[in-house]
Amino acid sequence: MKKTRINQLLKGTFVVLLATMLMGFVASCSKDDDDTPNVNGAGKSHKVVFKAIASAGSDIDVAVYGIDGNPTTASSLSGTTWSSPEVTAEKGAYNANVAVNAVGSNASSTLKVQIWVDGELKKEGTSSGQYLSASASYVF
Repeated sequence: MKKTRINQLLKGTFVVLLATMLMGFVASCSKDDDDTPNVNGAGKSHKVVFKAIASAGSDIDVAVYGIDGNPTTASSLSGTTWSSPEVTAEKGAYNANVAVNAVGSNASSTLKVQIWVDGELKKEGTSSGQYLSASASYVF
């Protein structure tokens, strides 16, 4: 019964995170204007890496990451750390998003997600509790 409840919670959180990423993509597209000068670094490509770090005894379960509205899901994960492969954000890309779910060992467990752009930490998000869900978004 407890395992089913955890799975339902994680699935629900996953759906909410995907919806948030989709809304971010729609919002970024609604402001597209080809006549404007390059803003927010949109004139060059970037190398992006997404990372997650959980406290001892926690177990990272699933990660959703991507550039603009192109999410990638990494599921059936385990352990206290996770790192995505390097992703190239092409010229004109607007934002990078990451969301990670984990189960902590107790109510004081923590989860931190990070967005690294061109080798530099740009954004970080955190979560605490037994059921962890952290996200971050970075605009180039």
